[in-house]
Amino acid sequence: MQVDLSVELAPPSAGRAGLRLKNPILVASGTFGYGVEFASLVDMNRLGGIVVKGLSAQPIEGAPAPRLCETPVGMLNAVGLQNIGVRRFIAEKLPALRQYDTAIIANVFGHTVEEYVEVIGQLEQAEGLAAYELNISCPNVKKGGMQFGIDPNLTREVVSAARRAAARRPLMVKLSPNVTDIVALARAAAEAGADALSVANTWTGMAIDLETRRSRLGQPTGGLSGPAIKPLALRMVWEVARAVRVPVIGLGGIATGADALEFLVAGARAVQVGTANFVQPSAAVRILEEVENYCRKNRIAKVTELCGTLKTDTEKRS
Repeated sequence: MQVDLSVELAPPSAGRAGLRLKNPILVASGTFGYGVEFASLVDMNRLGGIVVKGLSAQPIEGAPAPRLCETPVGMLNAVGLQNIGVRRFIAEKLPALRQYDTAIIANVFGHTVEEYVEVIGQLEQAEGLAAYELNISCPNVKKGGMQFGIDPNLTREVVSAARRAAARRPLMVKLSPNVTDIVALARAAAEAGADALSVANTWTGMAIDLETRRSRLGQPTGGLSGPAIKPLALRMVWEVARAVRVPVIGLGGIATGADALEFLVAGARAVQVGTANFVQPSAAVRILEEVENYCRKNRIAKVTELCGTLKTDTEKRS
């Protein structure tokens, strides 16, 4: 049985390209480098998409070491958006990425609205990209980014500016879970022009070394990811998917095909695999195979038939 794994995240409109993936499994920004580093370990052409490491207008050195810390059910990271800058990415990384049959999505970061616009402006002139993912949710930098992801008015401001700058390609917005009401931020981003929403980034957490009484990271806090956050991320995806009309991309603790399928049932149109890449570089391909096998076994012709099919207690009783 052939299974149609393709998903649409943005239709073409007003001269802007759409975003249709051959399958719903992407690798998450910050967990797969710039993509090219994994070429010898992963069949890149199997992936639905690659969201590259966050890009800023100027290179960023990032946070002090140590930057990663294992936890019982996941990990903390405090990388601090270390990257080579958008111009070097275009010159040194993007040419190699163009050869792969997968959607290349640029994660965009700025300390100010103007910096977000500058990064997108540079990327607009380059070939080989499918979309942008606006990072307004990184918890590991001292200023910028996160401030836009916790205030609906600031979210509208930065997303509107990015939407105007992104004339050629779809715009995804990556939301923070470190807020009281993620639905309010999701609605603000969608109303400001986001084509899709990535839900959600990491939760702020800590780990302490009792011997030294210091953080196990190079700074006091970091972003918690991995299986520990899956139930929380799943709930947020369900809430956001019911509240907005744009597609939702789910992420947070996805390590198996069953995990990915749960996010689709909760309302996601696609998913991103993050921390699992550190455990098994080819995790996303394995997850894709497990999703396809599930669909084939259960006679599901199109993977999109699963999206948003969660049954509530009320529905079960009726």
